[in-house]
Amino acid sequence: MEHKFRQYSENSLLLLAKLSAQLLTCMPWLLEPAARPHRPRGGSFTEEDSAAVPFPHGLYTRAFKASPEDKLAFIVQTIEEMAELFEEDLDAVSWDDSRVEDFVNVLVQQGEGLRSCMVNRMKKSRKVHLYFKRLSHHVLEQMGHSAEAWELIRKEIRSHLLRLDLLASATFIAN
Repeated sequence: MEHKFRQYSENSLLLLAKLSAQLLTCMPWLLEPAARPHRPRGGSFTEEDSAAVPFPHGLYTRAFKASPEDKLAFIVQTIEEMAELFEEDLDAVSWDDSRVEDFVNVLVQQGEGLRSCMVNRMKKSRKVHLYFKRLSHHVLEQMGHSAEAWELIRKEIRSHLLRLDLLASATFIAN
Protein backbone atom coordinates (compact mmCIF):
# COMPACT_ATOMS: atom_id res chain seq x y z
CA MET A 1 0.00 0.00 0.00
CA GLU A 2 2.86 2.39 0.89
CA HIS A 3 4.47 1.85 -2.53
CA LYS A 4 1.16 2.46 -4.30
CA PHE A 5 0.57 5.69 -2.37
CA ARG A 6 4.12 6.87 -3.12
CA GLN A 7 3.40 6.29 -6.82
CA TYR A 8 0.14 8.27 -6.53
CA SER A 9 1.97 11.08 -4.70
CA GLU A 10 4.66 11.28 -7.37
CA ASN A 11 1.99 11.34 -10.10
CA SER A 12 0.19 14.11 -8.24
CA LEU A 13 3.33 16.19 -7.96
CA LEU A 14 4.08 15.76 -11.64
CA LEU A 15 0.55 16.98 -12.42
CA LEU A 16 1.05 20.01 -10.16
CA ALA A 17 4.36 20.82 -11.86
CA LYS A 18 2.60 20.59 -15.21
CA LEU A 19 -0.15 22.88 -13.87
CA SER A 20 2.41 25.51 -12.86
CA ALA A 21 4.09 25.41 -16.26
CA GLN A 22 0.78 25.63 -18.11
CA LEU A 23 -0.43 28.50 -15.94
CA LEU A 24 2.68 30.51 -16.70
CA THR A 25 2.12 29.90 -20.40
CA CYS A 26 -1.59 30.70 -20.63
CA MET A 27 -1.95 33.29 -17.84
CA PRO A 28 1.27 35.29 -17.38
CA TRP A 29 -0.77 38.18 -15.96
CA LEU A 30 -1.67 35.97 -13.00
CA LEU A 31 1.87 36.10 -11.64
CA GLU A 32 2.59 39.75 -12.43
CA PRO A 33 2.71 42.24 -9.57
CA ALA A 34 -0.68 43.84 -9.07
CA ALA A 35 -1.41 47.15 -10.66
CA ARG A 36 -3.16 49.71 -8.47
CA PRO A 37 -6.49 50.32 -10.16
CA HIS A 38 -8.75 53.19 -9.14
CA ARG A 39 -12.42 53.10 -8.46
CA PRO A 40 -14.60 54.88 -10.99
CA ARG A 41 -16.42 56.80 -8.24
CA GLY A 42 -13.19 58.25 -6.92
CA GLY A 43 -11.06 57.12 -4.03
CA SER A 44 -8.21 54.72 -4.34
CA PHE A 45 -8.53 50.99 -4.31
CA THR A 46 -6.87 49.65 -1.17
CA GLU A 47 -5.98 46.38 0.49
CA GLU A 48 -8.76 47.07 3.00
CA ASP A 49 -11.23 46.05 0.31
CA SER A 50 -10.10 42.45 0.70
CA ALA A 51 -10.23 42.55 4.51
CA ALA A 52 -13.78 41.14 4.47
CA VAL A 53 -12.32 37.80 3.34
CA PRO A 54 -8.89 37.27 4.89
CA PHE A 55 -6.56 34.71 3.35
CA PRO A 56 -7.11 31.31 5.05
CA HIS A 57 -3.66 30.82 6.56
CA GLY A 58 -5.10 28.47 9.19
CA LEU A 59 -6.46 26.11 6.54
CA TYR A 60 -3.03 25.86 4.97
CA THR A 61 -1.37 25.34 8.36
CA ARG A 62 -3.69 22.39 9.00
CA ALA A 63 -3.14 21.07 5.48
CA PHE A 64 0.65 21.12 5.97
CA LYS A 65 0.21 18.96 9.08
CA ALA A 66 -2.24 16.55 7.41
CA SER A 67 -1.58 13.14 5.92
CA PRO A 68 -0.39 13.06 2.29
CA GLU A 69 -3.84 11.85 1.16
CA ASP A 70 -5.54 14.73 3.02
CA LYS A 71 -3.04 17.20 1.56
CA LEU A 72 -3.91 15.96 -1.90
CA ALA A 73 -7.64 16.29 -1.15
CA PHE A 74 -7.05 19.88 0.02
CA ILE A 75 -5.10 20.70 -3.15
CA VAL A 76 -7.79 19.18 -5.39
CA GLN A 77 -10.63 21.01 -3.65
CA THR A 78 -8.79 24.34 -3.72
CA ILE A 79 -8.07 23.99 -7.44
CA GLU A 80 -11.72 23.13 -8.14
CA GLU A 81 -12.95 26.07 -6.05
CA MET A 82 -10.60 28.44 -7.90
CA ALA A 83 -11.91 27.21 -11.25
CA GLU A 84 -15.48 27.76 -10.08
CA LEU A 85 -14.74 31.41 -9.22
CA PHE A 86 -13.99 32.07 -12.89
CA GLU A 87 -17.52 31.05 -13.84
CA GLU A 88 -18.60 34.45 -12.49
CA ASP A 89 -19.24 37.52 -14.68
CA LEU A 90 -15.92 38.60 -16.22
CA ASP A 91 -17.29 41.41 -18.42
CA ALA A 92 -15.52 44.20 -16.49
CA VAL A 93 -12.00 42.87 -17.01
CA SER A 94 -9.83 43.38 -20.05
CA TRP A 95 -8.22 39.94 -19.86
CA ASP A 96 -7.98 37.90 -23.04
CA ASP A 97 -11.06 35.62 -22.99
CA SER A 98 -9.23 32.72 -24.60
CA ARG A 99 -6.46 32.88 -21.99
CA VAL A 100 -8.96 32.93 -19.15
CA GLU A 101 -10.70 29.93 -20.71
CA ASP A 102 -7.32 28.16 -21.07
CA PHE A 103 -6.54 28.91 -17.43
CA VAL A 104 -9.86 27.50 -16.23
CA ASN A 105 -9.44 24.44 -18.48
CA VAL A 106 -5.97 23.81 -17.02
CA LEU A 107 -7.37 24.10 -13.49
CA VAL A 108 -10.19 21.67 -14.29
CA GLN A 109 -7.87 19.18 -16.01
CA GLN A 110 -5.35 19.28 -13.20
CA GLY A 111 -8.05 18.92 -10.58
CA GLU A 112 -9.41 15.87 -12.39
CA GLY A 113 -5.91 14.45 -12.85
CA LEU A 114 -5.03 14.89 -9.20
CA ARG A 115 -8.38 13.46 -8.13
CA SER A 116 -7.62 10.33 -10.16
CA CYS A 117 -4.44 9.87 -8.08
CA MET A 118 -6.41 9.60 -4.87
CA VAL A 119 -6.82 6.17 -3.33
CA ASN A 120 -9.85 7.00 -1.16
CA ARG A 121 -12.91 9.08 -1.81
CA MET A 122 -12.19 12.75 -1.18
CA LYS A 123 -13.81 14.51 1.78
CA LYS A 124 -14.50 18.13 0.95
CA SER A 125 -13.65 20.73 3.53
CA ARG A 126 -16.62 22.87 4.40
CA LYS A 127 -14.25 25.66 5.52
CA VAL A 128 -12.48 25.75 2.15
CA HIS A 129 -15.83 25.87 0.36
CA LEU A 130 -17.13 28.67 2.61
CA TYR A 131 -13.95 30.69 2.10
CA PHE A 132 -14.39 30.65 -1.69
CA LYS A 133 -18.12 31.31 -1.33
CA ARG A 134 -17.28 34.41 0.75
CA LEU A 135 -14.80 35.53 -1.93
CA SER A 136 -17.56 35.24 -4.50
CA HIS A 137 -20.14 37.06 -2.39
CA HIS A 138 -18.12 39.65 -0.46
CA VAL A 139 -15.69 40.56 -3.20
CA LEU A 140 -17.21 39.84 -6.59
CA GLU A 141 -20.93 40.35 -5.95
CA GLN A 142 -20.68 43.24 -3.53
CA MET A 143 -18.18 45.04 -5.76
CA GLY A 144 -20.39 44.44 -8.81
CA HIS A 145 -17.95 42.08 -10.57
CA SER A 146 -15.83 45.16 -11.28
CA ALA A 147 -12.28 45.16 -12.57
CA GLU A 148 -11.15 46.05 -9.04
CA ALA A 149 -12.97 43.02 -7.61
CA TRP A 150 -11.34 40.76 -10.18
CA GLU A 151 -7.94 42.26 -9.36
CA LEU A 152 -8.47 41.18 -5.74
CA ILE A 153 -9.47 37.71 -6.94
CA ARG A 154 -6.39 37.54 -9.18
CA LYS A 155 -4.16 38.32 -6.21
CA GLU A 156 -5.94 35.74 -4.05
CA ILE A 157 -5.59 33.08 -6.76
CA ARG A 158 -1.89 33.91 -7.09
CA SER A 159 -1.45 33.48 -3.33
CA HIS A 160 -3.28 30.16 -3.42
CA LEU A 161 -1.18 28.85 -6.29
CA LEU A 162 2.01 29.76 -4.46
CA ARG A 163 0.81 28.11 -1.24
CA LEU A 164 -0.42 25.02 -3.11
CA ASP A 165 3.01 24.70 -4.71
CA LEU A 166 4.63 24.81 -1.25
CA LEU A 167 2.14 22.26 0.06
CA ALA A 168 2.78 19.91 -2.83
CA SER A 169 6.54 20.27 -2.37
CA ALA A 170 6.21 19.52 1.34
CA THR A 171 4.22 16.40 0.47
CA PHE A 172 6.94 15.20 -1.89
CA ILE A 173 9.75 15.89 0.58
CA ALA A 174 7.87 14.14 3.40
CA ASN A 175 7.48 10.99 1.31
